[in-house]
Amino acid sequence: MKYAVLATWKMAEEGTKKAARMLAEGKSSAEAIVEGIAMVEDNPDFHSVGYGGRPNAEGRVFFDGGFMNGDTLHFGAIGSLEGFRSAIRIAASLQDSDANNFLVGEGAERYAAAHGFERRDNVTPEAKQLYEQEKERLKELSAYDGHDTVCFLALDQNGTLCAATSTSGLFMKQPGRVGDTPLPGVGYYADSETGAAAATGMGEEIMKGALSYAAVRFLKDGLSAQEAAEKAVSELNDTLIRRNGYANPMSLIVLSRDGTYGIGTNITFTYCYASDREAAAVHEIVVERK
Repeated sequence: MKYAVLATWKMAEEGTKKAARMLAEGKSSAEAIVEGIAMVEDNPDFHSVGYGGRPNAEGRVFFDGGFMNGDTLHFGAIGSLEGFRSAIRIAASLQDSDANNFLVGEGAERYAAAHGFERRDNVTPEAKQLYEQEKERLKELSAYDGHDTVCFLALDQNGTLCAATSTSGLFMKQPGRVGDTPLPGVGYYADSETGAAAATGMGEEIMKGALSYAAVRFLKDGLSAQEAAEKAVSELNDTLIRRNGYANPMSLIVLSRDGTYGIGTNITFTYCYASDREAAAVHEIVVERK
C-alpha cells in the first residue's frame, strides 16, 4: 500500500478526504493529518473539537492536542490551552526540539502567542447556550457526554507514520483537567518501524492502560493491526470490569506500517479510512453495552 489515513468518528470524513488527497499528491503524513484535523477544529458543527467545543465547568473552552512523528519518535503536545484557533498546529510545532515538547495552560498560551499562532474565541453562541442549559445538572452528567476526540493516523509514500489528536475535552470538566488526548503513549503513539495508534473515549480510563502504546507493542509482538487493537481494548476493559465492576467507553484506531488497520472498541463507534486502494468512507462498529 502506498499511503493510508485512518481517523476517529464521522466528523473526520471531510478531513480524511483532504488528507488522502494530500498523501496521493506526495505530501507527508505529518502535513496531511495536521490539515485533516484542522478542518475538524474549524467546523462549529462538531462540538467536541475546536471552534464551538464543549465548555468546561466555568463556561470556558480549553483545548488539548498531541502529535508524534514515527520516524524520530519526537512529539509535541499542549494541554489546557485557551484562546487560540488550532490545538494541532501548535502541538505539531513543538516536536522539533529535544525539550519543552509538552506545554500546558499559561505556558502553552505564551508559546502560541510568541510564535504567531492565530488567536480565536472558541465559545460560540451555541456553546454558550448549551452551557447555560446544562450547568444546573452538572453533577448528573455522565463521563462521556459530549466528548469525542478527533484522532488521525497516516502513512505516506515515504513510509513515515504519524499520529495526531485534538479535543476540547470532557464537557463540563473541572478547570485544569487534562485527559489522555495530549499524552504520548496514551492518547496517541507512532513508530514508523511498526505502526501507530490513537484513542478516544474517557481519558481517565485510557490512561490506566497506556492504550495507544499497548497496541503498538502488540504490533511489535507480531499481531495484526486488528488483533492489536482488539487485544489492547479488551484487556484493559476486562481488567477495569474485574477491579471496579465497570469500564467507561474507549475506542482505539491502529494503522500498521503496511497500511492495514484495526479497530478496538467497547462502544458503538464510527471511523474513517482511505488509502491508494480505497476511497475515503465512514464505517461503523456496533457494540451493545452490557
